[in-house]
Formats: sequence, structure tokens, C-alpha cells
Amino acid sequence: MNSTTNDSSPKQPDTEHAYVYRTVLLAINVLVLVSGTISLSLMMHILKSSSTSITSIAVLNLIFAHFIFLITVPFRIYYYVSGNWELGHSWCKVVSSMIHIHMYMSFFLYVIILITRLLTFYRKAEQLAPFRSIHALLVSAAVWVMVLSTVPFVIHFAYGKNQEKNLTQTTNETVCFKFGKHIHKVFGATVVNYVVSTLIIVVAAVLTALQANVLRVLYRRHRQGCISQQDFGAQLKSMCFALIMVVCFIPYHMFRLYYLEHINLQQVNEVLLSLTTFNCLDMLTFLGRRNCYMCFFRRVR
Repeated sequence: MNSTTNDSSPKQPDTEHAYVYRTVLLAINVLVLVSGTISLSLMMHILKSSSTSITSIAVLNLIFAHFIFLITVPFRIYYYVSGNWELGHSWCKVVSSMIHIHMYMSFFLYVIILITRLLTFYRKAEQLAPFRSIHALLVSAAVWVMVLSTVPFVIHFAYGKNQEKNLTQTTNETVCFKFGKHIHKVFGATVVNYVVSTLIIVVAAVLTALQANVLRVLYRRHRQGCISQQDFGAQLKSMCFALIMVVCFIPYHMFRLYYLEHINLQQVNEVLLSLTTFNCLDMLTFLGRRNCYMCFFRRVR
């Protein structure tokens, strides 16, 4: 009798522990879905009157990245509410990978937006002159075609492949989003993760520092009148993008450097990963003054 009690007693804390994490993830995903949808709706209405520029095209791509991620969030909510995944392993892999695709595409687009604005400030926009809006549209289309055509193959043949055996052996419930334990079984995956996380941390920190320096220069130039300057308002919006990168991405990737050697912290990793999706609220930064908004999207010639 004592042995039976000892065998069963450790399981209860694990169940309560998992329930707490599931509740936190549910709250985060519901909040992201509601606020992200509102944010995108407002931004799509505003963009109807914006000029076509490299920056506005990058923002359109950012909206599309948020959109394709948000349509998968209801499936996450369904899983965290029910505790079971009954939609098939293939769809589980698609929904699971989409949060990573969204994060990396968002980061890539933030970098483009910030670099474009920095070049404009330092009067080097002429370097972008050969790269017209039509070129930006073509490149955007090519990137999305490549992502949406190659990623499904990678997901099907590589992502979470080792998890299939575990799912076939599960009797009480079907588990999803539990692919972290297999990362070391994919050749070179750990090294790639180290490199990517370090690169994101460094690039985000450097671009934020450069953007902060731009605001410092503008403040020293205009002093008390800086608030009324369109350039200052536009660069302030750029700073918001930089801060979103710092707040949403850097903490997760700093933890990921530790997590790669401590895979048992998969639930903590899942929570921090879900916090990166709050960058869907970045479109709310455009709800300020209209003249600053138009200055931000002015054409780079």
C-alpha cells in the first residue's frame, strides 16, 4: 500500500503544473488573437490612404505575416482549452511551426523597415533609388512564394518527425506542440539555433542603439520644438518598432540559448515563445498623429 501511494503521489503536482502552464498559454493566445485582430483591422483601414513606398510595402508584408499567424491561433486556443489534439499530426506541425515562421519573418521585416528609415535619416536614401517600389513588390512576392512553398515540405519531412512514434503510443490524450526534445536528434539543428538566436539578439540591440542615436541627434537639433517636427515623429515610430524587437524577441532568444542545453524546460520555452506573438500589436504604433504617419511612409527616392 505504501509503495502504491509513493508511486502515485508525485504525479499530482505534475498535472497541476501542466494545468497552470496551459491556463497561462490560453490567456496569452486569447489576448493576442483579440488585440491582434483589432490592430490589423485598424492598420488595414489606415493603409488605404498611404503612399506606395519601400517602407509601406514592408509594413504590408508585416500585416500579412501577422494575418497568416493569427488564423492559426484559434487552433492553439482549442488545444489549450480541451487539452487534447484531435486534428491530426500534420496539422499540429503546421500550427506549431507557424509561430516560428511568424517570429522570424516579423524580425526580418523589422530590420528592413529600420534600415530604410536609418538610411533616410542619414541622407543615404539615394542608395535605395535603384530599388523602386515595383522591385520591392516583386521581391516580397518572391519571398512569400518561396516561404509558403518550401516550408510545408520542411514541416512534412523534417519538423517533429520523431514525434510521430510518440503520438501513436499515446492512449489517453493526443499531445501537440511537444517537439523540443527532438531538436538534438536533427543534425546541425542545435548549432543553427545558437547562431540564429545570437544573431537576432545582436542585430536587434545594434539597430535599437542606432535608432536611439537618431532620436538623440534630432532632439539636440530641435530641442523644445522636436515634438512638432515630422521627422522626429517618424523616427519615434521607428523606435517603437525597435523596442518591440527588444521586448518581444530578445528575452526569448536569450532564454533559448540556455534552453538548448536544458530541453526539460520545454513548457517555460513555450510560454516565452508565445510572448513573442505580442508583436502583433505593433500596428497600434500608427495610431498617432497623421502627419507623422505620412512622414514615416514617405517615398524613398
